[in-house]
Amino acid sequence: MQRTSEARAHLTGALWIMLSAVAAGASGIGHANAADAPVDAIPSTFAPVSAPAESIRSLSFLVIGISGGIFVVVTAVLFYCVWRFRARPGDDREPPQVYGSNQIEWSWTIVPILIVLVLFLATARTINELQASEVPPEALRVTIVGHQWWWEIRYPDLGVVTANELHLPASRDGARRPTYLHLESADVIHSFWIPQLSGKTDVVPNRRNLMWVEPHTTGTFLGQCAEYCGTQHAKMLLRAIVHEPGEFDAWVAAQKQPATVVGAVADGRAIFQSTACINCHTVEGTNANGRFGPDLTHLMSRTTIGSGAAPNTPENLRAWIASPDHFKPGALMPAMQLADTDLDKLTAWLLTLK
Repeated sequence: MQRTSEARAHLTGALWIMLSAVAAGASGIGHANAADAPVDAIPSTFAPVSAPAESIRSLSFLVIGISGGIFVVVTAVLFYCVWRFRARPGDDREPPQVYGSNQIEWSWTIVPILIVLVLFLATARTINELQASEVPPEALRVTIVGHQWWWEIRYPDLGVVTANELHLPASRDGARRPTYLHLESADVIHSFWIPQLSGKTDVVPNRRNLMWVEPHTTGTFLGQCAEYCGTQHAKMLLRAIVHEPGEFDAWVAAQKQPATVVGAVADGRAIFQSTACINCHTVEGTNANGRFGPDLTHLMSRTTIGSGAAPNTPENLRAWIASPDHFKPGALMPAMQLADTDLDKLTAWLLTLK
């Protein structure tokens, strides 16, 4: 019994050494582009990097300016009246009683109508610009499906499928690269929102909504689901990674490659293919073709796991497989109930999926 325990301990230790070595290589290659891009950690509609977001900011400044002007005028008139017509000691005269003024009544009728008309026209113009339904031929088409609680991202014209990280090309002078997003839901109502790229758009079951973005600045920009969709709504995060056009094409080429085959972790691949994992996930080159969970073909090219619930590290990946509920209580992925040695082997194989 003692020898069996010692042998098991040695095997586990050896597996973790191999796991760490594979992880080092996977981290260095899989996260190279994401790590190089600066992360804008504070989503803000006032720091746009895309044409639609710039239109929204301009409209916001107009509304804030008009509202602020109204506030200043009304407050100034109020304080003037309070000071000018205040009661003075020894003056008990009744003030003049004014029962009507055509000039004043015309003013407070016409001026608000003009203000509302200006705001209506400006808002209608912006909405029409953001909801343009004609997709130009040079546009990149992306289908995004909201799930509880993660984002499925498909590039139908490129043959690429990923999850929770939206990769986009930046537009440059003379070379526009707009991206049109077709938004769908697999379950409940979600809301897609990356403030620096565009406004919120609802993601509704049995309906396809359209929005577009055209970033001109590279980097990583954070977004999230903006419609309460269940217990883990707050952890339904996403990242938009904007590349230079050449870098985006290189990313697409890498994503179209089949899953890496490493003989040293073949046992982990066999465990994956013999468990319920294959019913929910897809890995190109294996018998896994599930559609309920994220495509794992290039899992280690992503920065986070669980739609932003935790960084994509070997320790977090192993812990996620063992107990997803620890990161996301109520997550639909079940705990796999694997023995420690099988869990180590499975994790070691997943770490090779770059």
